[in-house]
Amino acid sequence: MNVPTNPSRESRRAFLKMMASSTLGLMLYRCTGTENHPPPNILLILVDDLGYGDLSSFGGGDLRTPHIDSLVNEGMKFINFYANCPVCSPTRASILTGRYPELVGVPGVIRTHPNNSWGNLIDDAFLLPEILKQADYHSALIGKWHLGLESPDLPNERGFHFFKGFLGDMMDDYYTHMRHGINYMRENIDEIHPMGHATELFTEWACDYLEGRQEMANPFFLYIAYNAPHAPVQPPEEWVQQYREWEWLSNNTRANLCAFIEHLDYHIGIVLKKLAETGLDRNTVVIFTSDNGGLLADCAHNGPYRSGKQLLYEGGLRVPMAVKWPGKIRPGSVSDHVLLTMDLFPTITEIAGIPITHEIDGLGFLDTLLGKRQAHLMRDIFFGRKEGSYHGIRYEGGGTIYAIRRGEWKLLEPYPGGPMELYNLETDPMERDNLADREKDIYHVLSEALTNQIKKYNEIPWQ
Repeated sequence: MNVPTNPSRESRRAFLKMMASSTLGLMLYRCTGTENHPPPNILLILVDDLGYGDLSSFGGGDLRTPHIDSLVNEGMKFINFYANCPVCSPTRASILTGRYPELVGVPGVIRTHPNNSWGNLIDDAFLLPEILKQADYHSALIGKWHLGLESPDLPNERGFHFFKGFLGDMMDDYYTHMRHGINYMRENIDEIHPMGHATELFTEWACDYLEGRQEMANPFFLYIAYNAPHAPVQPPEEWVQQYREWEWLSNNTRANLCAFIEHLDYHIGIVLKKLAETGLDRNTVVIFTSDNGGLLADCAHNGPYRSGKQLLYEGGLRVPMAVKWPGKIRPGSVSDHVLLTMDLFPTITEIAGIPITHEIDGLGFLDTLLGKRQAHLMRDIFFGRKEGSYHGIRYEGGGTIYAIRRGEWKLLEPYPGGPMELYNLETDPMERDNLADREKDIYHVLSEALTNQIKKYNEIPWQ
């Protein structure tokens, strides 16, 4: 079969349509299910800026997250899971394409103002909902999109059958849902003006979607992308009161964030309850993770790791991750494989029974989920972030920081043009001891590999 190597949007759609309707597509569907037993539903819950240590099940001692913890306890917990980037848009691009974000035109955050926007999802990227159509999946996005603010880069134009949520990077207020005075709330392509806290709205809309899927024969892919606990930290007042009554938690900033996360956890619990009430939970894979580490200015806890959101130290990249699949994944199991958010793409397509016929960078880990021996997960992994300013210094045309991890070794750039730092994560997971001057052979080998990767990025336009 001839697969387009550099397809236009039109040829890409034609190719996917052909795949979905071909004999191969029918064979795929028969391999993964029957009319009465279709492939499993996929529920992907992505939260925004949740620190590695801000769940009870990941070591958080000053807050309670029983509903997310239930996913961890009833499924598989991943203790070495990385976001592809320490900020929002690039990680979301990697989840939906299975590629390094730089290779699909999203090296940094997509924003309202062109002079402060650092990405543009390329037209010929294959997105997950488009691929899932081959197995007759109905795909829906509830919540935050953050991969384009206007046509032709809206969710319905990139494969989703249904979208109800927020197009932009962040909300200036969780009740008014505005950003820079612009309303980015949409139902499909129509502007909407809902009333209420965004976390509660997204939960309500997700539950409505699940109720509507009860009698449908074909499987669904539901991607719920909450804005919380991204700033502004804005829990409803009644959720903050209990923390203000606890004398031992005297830091109001931390108290607000804990309340915000507990409010989020409660509403994720409502979605999980609806999944069970509809009976859909028996044939649904539930995936939970965050798009990057927590923001230190909001008093986020990133576990034992250094720094947080925006930088390439472990605290900005390591995120909590869990997968639940009743009857398939052993409850209480733990994986220490080093994985990235782009690895979700091939894992989900393999669960759906769809072979990948175009180039991706992610590696599937379905065997790990099923308790089998997992091969081919050792590789170099790369991180990067383009931004207009770092530490108050403005970079004309944007400045970029990069990192590479190979085995226990990690080489990173702390700020654009800064001296590279080298750490051994096995002996120094907190990245305290910079070995750049003492391990020069390793430094040069990793530097060369990183330079070669950056050359690939430079071939892809991002404006």
